Parts: sequence; C-alpha cells; structure tokens
Amino acid sequence: MVGSAQFGKVLTAMVTPFRDDGSLNTAVAALLAQWLVSNGNDGLVVAGTTGESPTLTHDEQAELIAAVVAATDVAVIAGAGSNDTAAAVDLTQRATQAGAHGILSVTPYYNRPSQAALIKHFTAVAAATHLPVLIYDIPVRTGRKVDTATLLYLASEVPNIVGVKDAAGDPGETAKLIAEAPDGFEVYSGDDGLTLSLLAVGAVGVIGVATHWTGVEHAQMIAAFEQGDVAAARSINANLMPSFAYETSPVAPNPIPAKAMMRLLGIPVGFCRPPMDVEPEGLSQQAAQVLVSTALAGVHVESAHD
Repeated sequence: MVGSAQFGKVLTAMVTPFRDDGSLNTAVAALLAQWLVSNGNDGLVVAGTTGESPTLTHDEQAELIAAVVAATDVAVIAGAGSNDTAAAVDLTQRATQAGAHGILSVTPYYNRPSQAALIKHFTAVAAATHLPVLIYDIPVRTGRKVDTATLLYLASEVPNIVGVKDAAGDPGETAKLIAEAPDGFEVYSGDDGLTLSLLAVGAVGVIGVATHWTGVEHAQMIAAFEQGDVAAARSINANLMPSFAYETSPVAPNPIPAKAMMRLLGIPVGFCRPPMDVEPEGLSQQAAQVLVSTALAGVHVESAHD
C-alpha cells in the first residue's frame, strides 16, 4: 500500500546548466528551479542522470544541490548514486550536508551486482543519512533490475528507504510491489510514457523529464485521475505523447532534447558535457513543433543571463 506523495506529485529530474566553457552555472540552476516550481512542479530532483551526474564532480554536485535548495521552497531530492558503494555513501553524505530533503540512489550500473549485494549497497547508502531515500530502478541503463523481493525487503527492513522511482517498464510487477509494500512506501513513475499506467496501479506521482515543459499538464492529468475522471486523464496523456517522443531518441538521447527545449523557452542552460555534447541539427525546430502540438506555444520565459 502506498502513501500520499511526501515529496509532491510532479517532480522534474532537472537538467544541469553549464556555461559556454562547460563550467557549472549555479545561478541559472537556481533560475531554472524557480521556473519549474512556477510551472507545475512541486518537487525537484537535482544531479540525477538527466542532470548529467556522471560528468559532475562530487564538489559540483554538492554545490548544485545547495544552490537549488536555497532558491526554492519545495522538496529537493538529490541524485547521489554510483556503482561504487563508497562513492555513493560519500555523495549521500555531501547531499545531506548541502541541505537536500531526500536522496535518490540509482542501482549500481554496469558491474551488475547480485540482489544480495544490492541489499548491502542500498542499506549502506541509507545508513549514511537521516534523510528519506528513494531507490531508482532503471534496468535499461543499469543492466540490473532490482527484484520486487529486494525492494520489499528494503522497504520493510530499512526505515528511511521510503520509495522507488520506477523506470523498469513493467506495470504488472509494479502493481505487485505496491500491493505488498508497507504503508508509506511510495512509487513514482520514472518513465513519462508509463505514468498514467503506473497511476492506475497505485503510483503517487512522476519524476519526469518532459515535466520541464509540461509540469502543469502533468499536474492536471494526475488530478483528473485522482478525481475519477479517467477520460480527461487519458486525453491529457494523449496530448503529451509528442513530448514523450521528443524527450529522448537514439540521435538525441536525454538530456539533450530537454536542454534544447529550455533554451528555446529562454533559460540559458547551455549544452551537455561530453560525451553527450553532440546535438543533431534541427532539434530546436523539433522543440518548437512539440510546443505547438501540445498546446504550449503560449509558454514564454523572459531571457535570463548570468
């Protein structure tokens, strides 16, 4: 059984702004965070994969988290994962000291530890902080699914592991997790295209990418679903399909499209760091088409500068 969205219902996995020289731009990060809160988001995830965490130093992650916490009054969840347990513990401690309200800890990637090793890893991360911890389960990127039995064990045995960002792509298995999880354990959709499906089995909200520009629409969809107006929720979800298709592709993987969209909307987030620094031609035109197709062409943000 799930809880009631302690971090909010619409959260964006925020892109990390860089200057033209590739350096971290915390001033624009603060501006972006405030814009997101003004446009439908009631929580933020900072320094996650969409925030290019693999290219950030631990010092940069702490600086970024502190800047966003200072700029907003919503829950700030800090990405603090690694495939090295010691590094994940260090990042978790730094995020806690920086003022984060929660921790997002991704499954160790590439080295593909066993389920027993995952239990040990996530238990160590949780022990490094007093903050609530969300596990990020995204096997398409990590190469290892966190089994439902593992999640249930952690939910029951580790008090501050309070939920999961679910990007496993299996709503049926998510339904089983939600049915068997203890009270207060929350599931957030980590796959924009499956959010409505996951709401139907008991998810409490979304940690999204398209929510950079569709936060209001996501809030409306969740509200409609919760009020029993499934037809309205389905209609909103259908209208968001172009955004879901745009946000990642083989030629422009996430977060390249999100950064292009935010630049189009006047937030100078810059470009991605290598190896994600190759942006295909015509992406900004695609972004403009997405805004039109999702009835967001009226969205406008004044140009911001350092």
